[in-house]
Amino acid sequence: MHQILFLRHAKAAAASPGVPDEARPLTARGGRDAAAIGETMRARGLLPDLVLVSSARRALETLAALEPWEETPLIETMAPLYLASAERIVGILNEVAETVRSVLVVGHNPGLHDCALRLADRRGDGARARLEEGLPTGTLLEFAYGGPWAALGAGPARLLRFLSPRDLTAADG
Repeated sequence: MHQILFLRHAKAAAASPGVPDEARPLTARGGRDAAAIGETMRARGLLPDLVLVSSARRALETLAALEPWEETPLIETMAPLYLASAERIVGILNEVAETVRSVLVVGHNPGLHDCALRLADRRGDGARARLEEGLPTGTLLEFAYGGPWAALGAGPARLLRFLSPRDLTAADG
């Protein structure tokens, strides 16, 4: 059984003149949200073997805020993940070595959301319903997938978890 984790980058600074979109940093809130998601990942044992991260500054800063790792995963910064379509994301995951059990993809909307909708099975649980409403910044998705990486996208994956920074804030108080 493979584990697929999707993490939309955390809250980033608004676009501003003279700053390329790819160079937008996280806001202070985005840094806090990503750190909280990292703590939750560790507490729940959601520790990837491989991390595929967009080359955009906001995605790299989101990944950095997840640290420390109990065991450092292999990290690949990938320019093709920057604003990648759902099809491109699936294509990248199709190339993952079969020996990799768990992959974390840190990326962007709309492609990450579209890809999650494409992969998620149609079971009538709350995670799927929440996913259909959108994929807020800093949200972590967990999927279980029983087939080979090369066949991902041909059949559904089970959406196990939809965890947004707002969920953590609500749980804290």
